[in-house]
Parts: sequence; structure tokens; C-alpha cells
Amino acid sequence: MMNRKIASYVGVTVLVMLGFALHGCQKAPGTARDQFIYISEEKEIALGLSAFREVLANAPLSTDPNITLMVNRVGRRIAAAANKPTYHWEFAVIQDDEQINAFALPGGKVAIFTGLLPYTKTEAGLATVMAHEVAHALQRHGAERYSSGILEQIAQIGTLAGAAVGGIDPGVAIGAMSAYGVGVSLPNSRKQESEADYIGLQLMAKAGYDPREAVPFWERMSGCPRKMIGKFCFRSNAAVPEFLSTHPSDVTRINQIEAWLPKALEYYHSENPDTQLNSDTDLQSKNLQDTQL
Repeated sequence: MMNRKIASYVGVTVLVMLGFALHGCQKAPGTARDQFIYISEEKEIALGLSAFREVLANAPLSTDPNITLMVNRVGRRIAAAANKPTYHWEFAVIQDDEQINAFALPGGKVAIFTGLLPYTKTEAGLATVMAHEVAHALQRHGAERYSSGILEQIAQIGTLAGAAVGGIDPGVAIGAMSAYGVGVSLPNSRKQESEADYIGLQLMAKAGYDPREAVPFWERMSGCPRKMIGKFCFRSNAAVPEFLSTHPSDVTRINQIEAWLPKALEYYHSENPDTQLNSDTDLQSKNLQDTQL
């Protein structure tokens, strides 16, 4: 009798998962990749605003007006290229030289940590990062991960129920799911990272920044010259196999960006027939960084 009840519950769980999947299926903008998102964009934007306010309430902001102006200048250009009227864009610089990071939350809330600036060096380098992070928000990657988490929770309940029916140790079942996640969840995260690189490259080009500058930026982030990455020059985490990582390897990322550059350059040349102005702006920004940091 109990087994029939559990089996029935498993069946209901499968139906619930199917209902979620059918209701939440959509295409990612710009790439047409299949996405499962089971949260409204309005709710996602509200969550992004709440999270941003929480971060800013507890983080020291940079008091350097030149850096703040630069981040806002680049941010406004990226935002204009994003053409997302439902977003209310805000840009913040968090004073933390140890954090080599940046993020963009739903609704157009973007933050840069000062620890990243020695790597960006120029406005084009900064645009590479900001466009990448904005692309994550535009593609709703956070909502996608949130929705996948809901399905995983439902699936876990079904797995435990199924384990009870088959006499399988629930701990073993959960362990198997975790192992399976290496082959399913992590590649999805890498797809999101690559998608953000692809869309971000186009965004920075539309905003008037040379997309070719993305390559030297990621070289600087790797800590290795382009031709030495993965050979005689290794970062501390370079030994982690790519299939176990949530990000593409440095070599994979740069190779992909180089393959996407011709398309991005079409946007750059069509939007910016006079590229000399952008080069001069980048040079001025580099001098500023050399002076300030």
C-alpha cells in the first residue's frame, strides 16, 4: 500500500516537473538558446533591486570621483546599446582592492570592485567587463539558474521517493544526482558564460568600444601571455579540468571571442565610423588608471 502511495507521488512529481517545463520554456534573446525560466521578469527586477540595495548598504563605495565618472560613462554607453527601457540603470564602484570582480543584477544594477581596475586598464577593458555582466542580466541567466533550482528540488523529492520504492539508500541517490550534475548543471553555466561573452562583445561594439580589446583583457585576467596560456604559464586554478568548471577555460574563452570578433566588428564599424576618437579616449583612461592606481 505504501509503495503504491510513493509511486503515485513520484508520478505527481513528474507531472509537476513537466508542467513547470512546459510553462517556462522560452528562447534566449540574441542566441535563440532554449531556456527554462519560471519567474516573471517583474519579480526578477524586484529581487535585483532588493539585492543591490542590500549590497550597497554594507559595502564601502569608492570616493574617487574620476573612477566613479569613468564607470558611469562606460555604463551609460553600454546601457544605451542594451536598449532595455524597462531597466533603471545604476552604476556603483565598491572600494575593495582585493575583489577582482563585477556584477550586474536584474533591472540594470551594476557594480564594479576597485580590485578589477588594474586589469581593465582602459575604458575598452572596462567596457569588456561591464558588457559581459550586463549581458548576463539581459539574458536572464540568474532567473534561469533560479528556475533550474526549483526543478532540481522537485526532482530531488521524486528521487528520494523513488529510492524508497526501490529500497535504495537515499544518501546514495542524492550522491548520484550530484555526480550527474557535473554533466548537466555545470555545462549549462559554461553556456551562460559563453553567451555573456558573445552578447557582451556585441554590446561593447555597439557602445563604441573596440571589441578586439576583449582579448588582451582576458589575457590579463588569465595572468599569462596569449600563446603561453595552458602551456608554460598556469594560474592557481588552471589544474581544474574544464568539464568540472563553471567557466570556460582561458584558452576556450579567448578562442571563442576571436571567432566572434568579425561579427562584433560589423557593429563597431557601423556605429563608429571615426574610431580615432575612441582610441584617444582609451589612451586618456589608461593614463588616468596609471596615475590613480
